This record gives sequence, structure tokens and C-alpha cells, in this order.
Amino acid sequence: MHAARRPLPEEVDQILLNARLRDEIEPYQDESIECMNLRRLPTEVENQFLSSMLAWERAPMTPIAEWFDPPLCLPHPDVLGEEQLRDRLWDAIHKLYAKRIVLDFTDHLSDRELYTLILRDILPSPEKRLDLPDHFLHWDCAGDEETYLRYYASEEERMAWICDGDADDDPLPPQDTPRHRRQMPGRPL
Repeated sequence: MHAARRPLPEEVDQILLNARLRDEIEPYQDESIECMNLRRLPTEVENQFLSSMLAWERAPMTPIAEWFDPPLCLPHPDVLGEEQLRDRLWDAIHKLYAKRIVLDFTDHLSDRELYTLILRDILPSPEKRLDLPDHFLHWDCAGDEETYLRYYASEEERMAWICDGDADDDPLPPQDTPRHRRQMPGRPL
């Protein structure tokens, strides 16, 4: 007769945590959770997924400016000279990154355009603030498909866009090199 293996205390803890997380997420359960076959994941990985889903559901939706204490306020760009604007821009970029907000696809924008985008679009935008160490909010500064295809898409992505039939209404924009190369703080998607 073969003796059954006794679970380790860490395994029991993970199973108990899993039961608690499943109970807590039940009121929020929809097809996004149901479509995943969580039982095929190791319990610890499933628990991480369920914890992140719960954090998302419970996270408050507040304007990004209010993620800061005091709220992040930027002066209007028209009152700033170029050097002041550049300093304020990089200060804002680093403050956003400290709150795990990554600005993607910025190299086609001048400093003034990027600063204005932060002031006008990003700071007032209500977003869910997740307090998870590996969660980053990626803000797509390309703004539209044409800009992305022109400055940032790989040749494979451009060809896929044509093959997918997306080119029926609009022609593929020519590839171009962004004029404002920046070393932005970032995280992979």
C-alpha cells in the first residue's frame, strides 16, 4: 500500500487562501474570470491572479492628479519658458513613474506637446489606482492608430494591419522617425 503525501504547511495556506479569494471574488464574477481555466494553474499563481482581480474590482476610480498628496498640479504651458517647461515636464514624468504610470510612445511629441498632454489628458483622467507592486498603468501617448503605425509599429505590425483588412478605409501611413527621442522611465507591457 502506497502512503499518501501529506501537504506542506505552505500548500495548506495557499489552499485556504484560494478558498477565501474565491469567496471574495464571487460577487464580481463574470465571463472574464469564468473563461479562464484557473484549475490548471498552480494554486499560488491562481491566488496571485485572483488577488489582482479583487484589487481591480475594489480599486477607487480617481483622477490621476489626485493620486498625489497634495494633488499634482501643473502650470499652464503658456506661462512657462522652454527651460522651465522642460524641467516641469521631467519632474512630472518622474512623479508619474513613481506612481507606476508609464508614458509610452512619446517621441513624436515635442516637450510642449507632451507637457500639454499630461496636463490636459492624463492628470484629469479618472483611473483605477491599483496598489500592486507589479502593476503599471501604461498611457498610450500615440493617441491614434495612424500615429502608432507611422512612428512606432514594426514592419510586421504594419504588414499585419494591411493583411487584417484595416487598410480598406485609410492607406497605410508612411514610416517616419520620431523627432524627439527620449529616454523615458518604463516597464514592459
